[in-house]
Amino acid sequence: MMKGKDKHKILILGGSGFLGNAIYGELCSYFRTFATYNTSNKQFEKNHHFFQYNFEEDDIYEILDIVKPTLIISALRGDFSKQVLLHMHLAEYVFTQKIKLLFLSSANVFDAYSKYPSYEEDKTLSNSVYGHFKIKIENMLLRLPKKQVAILRLPMVFGSTSPRLQEILQNIKEKAPVEIFPNLIMNVTTESKVTQQVHYIINRNKYGVFHLGSTDLVHHDEFIKEMVSSLELSETPHYKRVYTTNDDRYLAVLPKFNKLPKHLQIQSQDLLKELK
Repeated sequence: MMKGKDKHKILILGGSGFLGNAIYGELCSYFRTFATYNTSNKQFEKNHHFFQYNFEEDDIYEILDIVKPTLIISALRGDFSKQVLLHMHLAEYVFTQKIKLLFLSSANVFDAYSKYPSYEEDKTLSNSVYGHFKIKIENMLLRLPKKQVAILRLPMVFGSTSPRLQEILQNIKEKAPVEIFPNLIMNVTTESKVTQQVHYIINRNKYGVFHLGSTDLVHHDEFIKEMVSSLELSETPHYKRVYTTNDDRYLAVLPKFNKLPKHLQIQSQDLLKELK
C-alpha cells in the first residue's frame, strides 16, 4: 500500500483563500500537494507548488496536465456560473481519469428548510442564489461513481484569520454595528478542525456526503456575543439585531450517517477556547 507522499498527488483549487490555504498547510507535509492562487502574491509566486489561475478566464486543463492529480479539492470562491462550468469540466476529468474530487459545499444548500437541522441524506432545497449554485454543483458531482466524490457541507467557519471574524473586528474598530440574528439557530466550525477532517477523509479514502458542523447548536446572536466577549477587546461592540422571521430558523448541518471519530468532532465551546 502506498504511503504518504506517494499515495496521492493533490491539487487544491482556491489554495490562496482562507480555507484552501489552511487545507494546503495541513496536507503539504504528508502528500505531494499543489494549489492555485488568483491574485498576484509574492508568497505564492515563490512557491513552485502554486499555480496562478483565474477560473473566470483561464483553462484548468493546462494545470491538470502538469500536476496529473489523483485527488482534487475544490475550495474556490467567485462567479457562480463560471464555477458551474468549471465543475462540469472537472467532473468529466475525474470520471475519465478515475480520480477523486472533494467539494467544499455549504449549509446553505438547505436554507429553504427552516424548521429543523439538516442531515446528510435530506433533500437539498435553497431560496438563496448561493445555496442554489452549490446544489447545482453537488447534483452534478453526485452523478459520478460514488467512490470518486466527497461532498463536505460546512456551516459558518470561524477562526482567528477567518473573513467572518475579521469583518466583525473591523466593524467594532470602526464603531459600526455588528449584525446578529436572534432567530437563527446554527452550528459552527473552525478552519483547523475542517483541515483535520479533510486529512482524515483523504487518508481513510472516505466518500459520500459529510456534514462537518459542531455537534451542538447555537443561536447566532448569543454565539457572536460570546465569541466577541471571549476576545476581550478594548472597544465596546455595538450590535444590530436583524429579524428575518418571527420564528426560530435553523441553518445547521448535523451528521447522522457519516460520523467522524470523536477526536475529529467539534463543539461550539471548543471554537471559543481556540480563539482565546
